[in-house]
Amino acid sequence: MKFRFIPLLFLLISCGAGSSSDSDSGDDRSITSPPNSLISCTKALNTNVCNFEHNGLERSFYIHAPSNIGQQDKIPLLFALHGFGSSAERIMGYSNFQSIADENNFIAIFPQGSPFETVLSSASSHWNSGGWTVGSDVDDVDFINTIIDWVSGEYNIDQERIYSTGMSNGGFMSYHLACNLGSKIAAIASVTGSMSKQTFENCNPNHPTPVLQIHGAADLTVPYAGNSALGMESIPDSLNYWSTFNACDTEPIVAVADFFEESYSIEYWSYENCLNNTQVDLILHSTMGHFWPSMDSHSISASLDIWRFLSKYNIYGLIE
Repeated sequence: MKFRFIPLLFLLISCGAGSSSDSDSGDDRSITSPPNSLISCTKALNTNVCNFEHNGLERSFYIHAPSNIGQQDKIPLLFALHGFGSSAERIMGYSNFQSIADENNFIAIFPQGSPFETVLSSASSHWNSGGWTVGSDVDDVDFINTIIDWVSGEYNIDQERIYSTGMSNGGFMSYHLACNLGSKIAAIASVTGSMSKQTFENCNPNHPTPVLQIHGAADLTVPYAGNSALGMESIPDSLNYWSTFNACDTEPIVAVADFFEESYSIEYWSYENCLNNTQVDLILHSTMGHFWPSMDSHSISASLDIWRFLSKYNIYGLIE
């Protein structure tokens, strides 16, 4: 592997698709819901699964909390949102955020999207984040907000360090939360997701927001150049929105890692000198399709890079 630096950004556009998986880890801590709680939790898949009715829909989420958390500890919270038609169980498996949470002392929550049914399309699950999900009447922003309120009653959550990340539609939803729940979401990371047309045009963030985007130049499902027919903004336009809102430098610093034997490269873009010492970063893999990358599959670990990035910030910016 060889690193090189280039002064200006440039665009790589290609095609491809796929998925990846890693391992998950367990949690030996059970949650006992108070008698009057509308959310009930039980042990499942080495963690806790919680269920409740939200706006007439049966909703659920998995929660993983390190066993050594004390009530006196202020603990960060990470939401990990699955892709369109996928599940909380799947992103639990390939993201491996449970073991990262154990090592870094944060709570990871994996919400389950609701079924999607419109005249044009249907799927077993989705996040209502605009674009191709237009027609959905599910209030997923309030769903996430409800979970935040509940878990804040169960644990001493650090209200300044609540983060969201996600794969594909989960990445779109993370951008949507930054725009519509900015009073609670400190920073976001998206893997193979972008901003929908509706999120982009109606975004209303209330603080400079650190953003990390991980993408493949060969992604056919969510193209790097966008897809206007499906209401997907391009990755450069999405990054430009946040770098402008955060008042960052107009041009990013770009470093390139060349993997000659594997015949690919990885670009690392960083828009710096932003308000509150935030950053807007991009990790762009030259041959990756629609994947959650791991070190074994693409020489980068999305999960580790996400936590390294998000954990540097609270809702006021860089943690000094």
